[in-house]
Amino acid sequence: MKPIWKVSVAAVLLAGGIWAGSLVNVTAEGAGVGSQPGTADDPVVTKSYVDQQIQKALQGGGLTTPIATVAPTATPSPGATTPVTTPSQNTSDESKIVDVKPGQTLIASAGAEFIVRAGKAVIYSQDSNGVADLTDGKDLTNGQAAPSNHLLSFPRDGRGIAVQTDQTLGLVVMVRGGYTLK
Repeated sequence: MKPIWKVSVAAVLLAGGIWAGSLVNVTAEGAGVGSQPGTADDPVVTKSYVDQQIQKALQGGGLTTPIATVAPTATPSPGATTPVTTPSQNTSDESKIVDVKPGQTLIASAGAEFIVRAGKAVIYSQDSNGVADLTDGKDLTNGQAAPSNHLLSFPRDGRGIAVQTDQTLGLVVMVRGGYTLK
């Protein structure tokens, strides 16, 4: 092969490589479109704007969710025994800490969620269906141990948890939703 052909082929290959590389580079640059700061998808804001929005929220201007109240429980008169049932109408999404003493049962309203934080608990149910353990994805039936730090969902009224019979200390339970302490 003559030297002129070698130089020509090398020049064509080099030019083709540069052209192909530029096409790949343009494609790679286009992949990040939309995530650039300053665009409509990712606006840049000033510190003064953020401070202004924080002040608005702290003054109550940014609060959009209503704050629910918990109904007070009945207090016994002097000399009377404590009531057997203590209902709560906790209708908000806030969690409430409930202490359950041995011999008591914490009955959930439909849709309530419990997390046993301390103590040993068992599931209480009046029928053959049980309680959903959302952490493990299992159904726990009446008499089964309720694991600590697992999110338990109560789909219907009349189901709950009780202190395990051999447990001398009570339970500490985080409750979201309505409940009754019996």
